[in-house]
Amino acid sequence: MTDTKRDIVIIGGGHNGLVTAFYLARAGFKPLVLERRAQVGGAAITDEVHPGFRCSTLSHSAGPILPTIIRDMQLEKHGAKFITPETCVTALSPEGRALSLYQEASRSAQAIAVFSQKDAAKYPEFANSLAKISNLIAQALATTPPDIDHPSSGDLWSMLKTGRALRGLGKRDMYRVLRWAPMAVADLVAEYFETELLRAVIAARGIFGTFLGPWSAGSSLQLLIRAAGDPHPAGSALYARGGMGALTQAMASAARAAGVEMRTSAEAIEIRVKDGAAQGVLLSTGEEIHAKAVVSNADPKRTLLKLTDPVHLSPDFVQKLQHYRGNGTVAKVNLALSGLPAFTALKNGDGGALKGRIHIGHEIDYLERAFDESKYGNFSRQPYLEATIPSLTDPTLAPEGKHVMSICMQYAPYKLKGDWEEQRKALGQTVVQTLAPYAPDLPEMILTHQIITPLDLEEVYGMTGGQIFHGDLALDQFFTMRPLLDWARYKTPIENLFLCGSGTHPGAGLTGGSGANAAKEILQALKK
Repeated sequence: MTDTKRDIVIIGGGHNGLVTAFYLARAGFKPLVLERRAQVGGAAITDEVHPGFRCSTLSHSAGPILPTIIRDMQLEKHGAKFITPETCVTALSPEGRALSLYQEASRSAQAIAVFSQKDAAKYPEFANSLAKISNLIAQALATTPPDIDHPSSGDLWSMLKTGRALRGLGKRDMYRVLRWAPMAVADLVAEYFETELLRAVIAARGIFGTFLGPWSAGSSLQLLIRAAGDPHPAGSALYARGGMGALTQAMASAARAAGVEMRTSAEAIEIRVKDGAAQGVLLSTGEEIHAKAVVSNADPKRTLLKLTDPVHLSPDFVQKLQHYRGNGTVAKVNLALSGLPAFTALKNGDGGALKGRIHIGHEIDYLERAFDESKYGNFSRQPYLEATIPSLTDPTLAPEGKHVMSICMQYAPYKLKGDWEEQRKALGQTVVQTLAPYAPDLPEMILTHQIITPLDLEEVYGMTGGQIFHGDLALDQFFTMRPLLDWARYKTPIENLFLCGSGTHPGAGLTGGSGANAAKEILQALKK
């Protein structure tokens, strides 16, 4: 057994861990990042799925990363190149129609007018209100949740600024903020639009990655949370050249330049605690690393119920954390293709429409039925799909004339009625069969599948319950209650042990917000 010492140990080299490490190093500390896999990046990685074919293994688009993080880390200087196609998303219908939404609201309105003049007129109004509201929410997401019982002067000032910003929206939009968050997203989109395809593609943003259907109360909240980083109603498309792994490699480069040390294939199996304070970590090799502080980028349950002995926590805290909801619903299928599939809805072979995200789920009821199956432990036989063909905008990912396709499939419940290994092939077949009516030549073009189940997300990538957000984004697991009430400020009941992953506020996916917020609080605690 070898003993070493470090200022700060960070468990997990996902994007939030890298962001936290960077800011701590910039403040003068010497963090050590431990990543149990062979590469850093967490859910933002690029792998070769077939000889010569590379694909973003899990997340296929950015959250997007906060502009302040891009600027502070100088990510473009460290090799990150972002791709923003004009088309945000193309929604396909079984009747052979396609609706494309664009970065520009006016162009989207023109496309919507083909379906409904009324919806085309309402779309700019909805987009404008969502942008104003999302700007307010973005301010809240960029701050540490206040201490409800004993607010500091900083907490009071932050709440005052938020209150002023809320009033500044005006009476109509202020009312919308208070009313929209607890709503079912199906109700929200129905108030504005009559076209089912348009309703579905916007509503899908409120259910992605959650155990919610469009008729679930509070599903509008996730739409608002995600709009805080990207106010486009259906979400835009933002890729990294070289796949999402290129983005986290740029983050790693920036962190190293700031003074961060990184070790891959280094699995932390225990957080050492003595006298109520974290003392360091024990690795699977038997090496023990002592540290002044331990920061975990793992989800809250893995950190506090597995890596830490619960004997160091109060029974009440343990019970509440055990009930923190986080059962995954997303599976991932990556395909290597011998050519570009022909989509029947794009009769002119409009490749531009395919450069953004591709949405399969043509109406609210279709999305709800897909959710219904998962309630009983079955994966959806007619699933909601979000697909991309990243090689259209980044030819470096596949040989010339060939392509890769990245598909997020929902709903695939972590708690499956059967065995996931036995159902793996059936899951892949279901995804292809769901796409085939829209692109009949797709099946014959497939060179290989890569099928990633929610169980794989847990066992291979370390996401407890296969939950991609490290816990459901829901009304009772948001802001001051993420992960638990009284523990939303990145600290834990164990002194010198902090959280920085997506299981903390704001937890909105691949934005880096949790890591940046956590770094501020950790620095403040260490300076004390």
